[in-house]
Amino acid sequence: MNSLRESLGVAMDQFESTTCVVVGGGPAGVMLGLLLARAGLEVTVLEKHADFLRDFRGDTVHPSTIRLLDELGLGEGFRALPQSKLGNFKLPTGGNEVTLIDFDRLKPPYDYVAMVPQWDLLNFLVDAAREEPQFTIRMNTEATDLLYDDGGKVAGVAYRTWDAASGVETGTGELRATLTVACDGRSSVIRHKAGLIPREFPVPFDTWWFRLSRRADEQERLASIMPRFSGSDVLLSLTRKDFYQIAYIAEKGKDPQIRAEGVESFRARVARIRPDLADRVDEIGSMDDVHLLDVKLNRIKPWHKPGLLLIGDAAHAMSPAGGVGINLAIQDAVAAAQRIARPLLQGTLGEAELASVQKRRWFPTVVIQNMQLLIQKAVFSPAVKGQLAGPPGPLVFIARHVPWFRKLPALMIAFGPRPEHAPDFARRKTAATRKPA
Repeated sequence: MNSLRESLGVAMDQFESTTCVVVGGGPAGVMLGLLLARAGLEVTVLEKHADFLRDFRGDTVHPSTIRLLDELGLGEGFRALPQSKLGNFKLPTGGNEVTLIDFDRLKPPYDYVAMVPQWDLLNFLVDAAREEPQFTIRMNTEATDLLYDDGGKVAGVAYRTWDAASGVETGTGELRATLTVACDGRSSVIRHKAGLIPREFPVPFDTWWFRLSRRADEQERLASIMPRFSGSDVLLSLTRKDFYQIAYIAEKGKDPQIRAEGVESFRARVARIRPDLADRVDEIGSMDDVHLLDVKLNRIKPWHKPGLLLIGDAAHAMSPAGGVGINLAIQDAVAAAQRIARPLLQGTLGEAELASVQKRRWFPTVVIQNMQLLIQKAVFSPAVKGQLAGPPGPLVFIARHVPWFRKLPALMIAFGPRPEHAPDFARRKTAATRKPA
C-alpha cells in the first residue's frame, strides 16, 4: 500500500531537520510517530530515558487500543506479548458481590482489558515503527526548550543527551521541525516552556502501588476487579500474569505519614484489608517497594500554539479511575495523525488543523474527567475520610436490578465517548516487526 506522501505526489526531500518532532516516547508519542511515519512523513521521537523499563506505569490496554492494533495489522503480534486479562468490575456487598461493570456484555474479541507491561508494548510499537524509513527515535535525549522562528512560531526544540551508564550529560543540540508535538506527560516540560498552565481539579486521594506474588492455584483466565474497604483505607488488586499489582488508596498528602510509620505498619494495614494475602505481605521488603502516584486531574486550553500541539497527559492528566488515561492518549494520537498528516505533507499545516485535533478530542476528555470527578465525590472522597464502609447503596441497587446499566460503564471504559479508528493510510492487513537488537 502506498503511503499518503506517495499518493499525494510529494517529493521525498532530504531534511537537515525533521518534519515533526514528538517529545516523549510514551504510548501516545510512539503511536503518533508510527502513524505519521506510515503516512510517509519524517518524524523523530525524543525519549529522555535509555529504555522503557519503569515499573508501575499504566499497563492497561483497553479494547479501543486492541482494535486499533488490529486495524494497523499489529493485533497478532500484540496478543503474543506477555499479558493477563481483566474482566468485570465488582463491588463487595456484605459478604456478597455485585457486578458494576460488565465486560461480558461486550462483543468479543474486544470484551476485556489486557494488562501488558508498558515497556513490552512500547518496544513492540517502536519495532513496528522502525519498519518505516521515515521514523527515528532518539533515546537518552531530553527536550529542554522550544525554538521559535522570526515570526514567533514554534520551530522545534533544544535538547540535551545523556550517557545511560554514568548519567552524565554528553551534549546539547537543536532539532528544527515544522511541527512539535508534546507527549511528555503530566509534568510536561514543553507545556511549561510554552507558558500553558493547566486548570487543576481537586483530587482527594493518592495511590501507592506495590506487588505481591500470586500462587498457581489463584490463576484465573479472566480476572475480575473488586475493591476492598476498611476504615479510611481502600485496596484494589489487579491480576497480572504471575503476581498481583495492588493499589493502596488513601487521603492525598498522607505519604510522609505512611513512610514514617514504616514497612511493618504498612504490611499490617494490607493484611487487615486483605486477610487472604497476609501470608505474603513480607514480600514488601521496605517502603522503597511502595511507589507513590501523586494523582492529578487537569487539562489545558488551548492544546496548541503556532507550530506546537499537545496531546495525552501533557494536555489532560487523568485520574487512575478506570485506567483510561493511556487509551485516551493513544486516541488523541490517532485523531492528531488523521488531521495533520496530509497538511504536513503538503506544507499547508496551520493552526486550524491543530485546533481541529483539540475540537475532536475535547468532548471525550471533558466527559471522562467529569465522570472521574463524580466517582471521586461519591466514592473516593468519603472512603478516604472513613465515611464509607462500602459502595454507595443506590449504585449497588441499580447494578443489581438493572442489568443493561452494567453495559454502559463497560462501553465507556472499553472505548470511551468518541473512539478513534486507524487512518486509511496507516492500515495494514499484517505487519511483521523486526526482533529487538
